[in-house]
Amino acid sequence: MKKFVAALLLSVSTLIGAACDQNNPVPADDNQLTVTEGMQSMSDTLVVKIGLTEFTAILFDNPTANAFKAMLPLAMDMKELNRNEKYFDLAKSMPTNASNPGKINPGDLLLYGSNTLVLFYEAFSTYYTYTRLGKINNTSGLAQALGSGNVVITMKLK
Repeated sequence: MKKFVAALLLSVSTLIGAACDQNNPVPADDNQLTVTEGMQSMSDTLVVKIGLTEFTAILFDNPTANAFKAMLPLAMDMKELNRNEKYFDLAKSMPTNASNPGKINPGDLLLYGSNTLVLFYEAFSTYYTYTRLGKINNTSGLAQALGSGNVVITMKLK
């Protein structure tokens, strides 16, 4: 009986430890994206080049991101909008699963409608709906690299 109780306690503590894994943080709310959300493999790492500055992003595991990967590499003249985002109209429509994220964070890479790629560089609340594509890992210097006007951005898989 003691062996059974000891094994049961060991199993429960292992499960609790796995649930509290620090490498997979739980978002504070359902609207907050984390870099680990929807990750698959290194082939889902995107290199985003703005001028001489490179950023890496993780593409999420969804049909939209998979369709986007099939379009890469891309060089885009992204247009400025609202002093918080750059956007580019893709040549073809992609599958969508739009929802309202509630809050946009710097580095969010989203699809508006079925063919407008949007890269956000400022945080704000929104009532618009987007399909999630990915997120830039480290946004330090992103706003400065993007500047205040239109900008050419290249994206390719790492």
